[in-house]
Amino acid sequence: MSFSSRFSPGTFVLVLAVYLFYTGSVSEYDLATGSVVALVVSLIVGHWIIEDDRKAFSPRRWFYAVLYGLRYFLIEETKTHIDVAKRVFTLRANPGIVRVPLEVESDYGRVLVANSITNTPGTIVVDISDDGKWLYVHWIDVSTLDEREVKESIVAYFEDYARKIFD
Repeated sequence: MSFSSRFSPGTFVLVLAVYLFYTGSVSEYDLATGSVVALVVSLIVGHWIIEDDRKAFSPRRWFYAVLYGLRYFLIEETKTHIDVAKRVFTLRANPGIVRVPLEVESDYGRVLVANSITNTPGTIVVDISDDGKWLYVHWIDVSTLDEREVKESIVAYFEDYARKIFD
C-alpha cells in the first residue's frame, strides 16, 4: 500500500483538532507535535477511521452536526433533565426495558444514536442487536410498548440527525 492510499486527510484533521483541543493551545510547539501525532495516526489507522474523506469534509454534514449539537445540548438535554427532576420529586416512574427499531446504516451513526440515548437522563442503551437493527433501552417511563411510539419518543430525533451526518 502506498503513502497516498494509506494517508487519510480527514483523520489527520480530526486527530490534530482533538490534540489541540486537549492541549488547550495552538502554539507553534503544539501545532508541530500535534501534526506529527496526527500524521502517524492517520498513516497507521486513518483508512479505518474515515473511509471516505469527501464525507468528512462535507459542509452539509458539518452543518447538521453543529445543528444537532446545539439542539441536543440546549433543548433536548434541558427538557429531559427537567422531566427526570420532576419524576424524582414526585416518585413517579414506570421503568422498564423496551426494544427500539434502528434504521441508521453506518456504525458511526449507530454509536451517535446509542450514546445520545445513554447521555440523555432517564434512558440508557443496555444492548444493541448483533445485526444493529435493534436497541434495547432502559427507559424511566415506559408509557407504551408500541415500537413506533417508542421510537418516536426515544430515538427519532437522534436517528434523523445521525443519518444526515453519517449515512
